[in-house]
Amino acid sequence: MGLSVTQLQEKALAIRRSIITMLEYAGSGHSAGPLGLADIFAALYFDILNIKPEDPEWTERDIFFLSNGHTVPVQYAAMAEAGYFDKEELKTLRKLGSRLQGHPEREKLPGLENTSGPLGSGLSQAAGYAYSLQHIDKSPHRFVYVVMGDGELNEGNIWEAAMFAGKYKLGQLIGIIDRNNIQIDGSTEDVMPLENLKGKWESFGWHVIEVDGHNIESIIDAASQGRAITNQPTVIIAHTIPGKGVDFMEYDYKWHGYGKSPDDYKEAMKRLRSLDGKITGEHE
Repeated sequence: MGLSVTQLQEKALAIRRSIITMLEYAGSGHSAGPLGLADIFAALYFDILNIKPEDPEWTERDIFFLSNGHTVPVQYAAMAEAGYFDKEELKTLRKLGSRLQGHPEREKLPGLENTSGPLGSGLSQAAGYAYSLQHIDKSPHRFVYVVMGDGELNEGNIWEAAMFAGKYKLGQLIGIIDRNNIQIDGSTEDVMPLENLKGKWESFGWHVIEVDGHNIESIIDAASQGRAITNQPTVIIAHTIPGKGVDFMEYDYKWHGYGKSPDDYKEAMKRLRSLDGKITGEHE
């Protein structure tokens, strides 16, 4: 969309504020993961993805899958910011009959490409779609992106999909791992150690790029590199801070879910508002 780095950072801040607003109205939901992913989603929806919010079913669009579906508030916030639907609807998160449920439902909301609840399924969905684009439809100009949580890499079907994508050299598939080092029960390295994560993916035939998941320029550059590699799938390991932007949530796995007091929501928004005027366009 031709936005500057500063404008993209401002979009990420707006997404974070929308996340807190949504959670406040819902009275429950997940906070740490969505807040940590805001920069990645700003990069996706306002630069990386070839999409038309005014035409969600555009046949030439890129495809985006969210595998760790509990982080969907960040996707809803990014979609509303991009113009898929009015921001006022964000206040219906998790409400009975709402299009914005706690996990995404594909048929509920135009622009959602997959339904995700059970962890570990998104990469299989994305790999299947990428296979169809590459080997059946012969559409080399379209790409499939999938965001995964690091905790969900405990799921065996992630690695089955990784083998499948490596075997068929799915160069139109780009995975993004939210490497925030937490999951619901604690540190990922305490629950089920993942390192050497880069080496694991390389052994499955993937091209691996590691980036700072809050450096929007680096995220965009990594995606560009992934699109240029045609003989193997790419995975971007994006190192993020859970709860980014709300200092009392950062790095604390207890904020994986969000069902705290109204004062917590108000304080979180206060912290985000304090960031006004601090965006410079440079990654600090």
